[in-house]
Amino acid sequence: MLTGKQKRFLRSEAHHLDPIFQVGKGGVNEAMLVQIEEALEKRELVKISILQNNEDDKHEVAEKLAKGTKAELVQLIGHTVVLYKQSVNNKKIELPVKR
Repeated sequence: MLTGKQKRFLRSEAHHLDPIFQVGKGGVNEAMLVQIEEALEKRELVKISILQNNEDDKHEVAEKLAKGTKAELVQLIGHTVVLYKQSVNNKKIELPVKR
């Protein structure tokens, strides 16, 4: 579980990132979750765009993405989801210490 300070830090880190995945009309599926997990292992922090033609509630989509990839939901702003998962082999992001 991330603290507020850690989430703020991750939001600032994600600000300059471009979305690398899109959730469209088909919604969240298993193949997408596998690809996102692989990207999280390499990058630790990813942005995902929810397209206008997606019929699901954006909050539900964000929860499905976070649960399906076992990642932390950092932010849902507009139709953009930011996920964080600490990498096992490619640790790059140093989070602020929990107090």
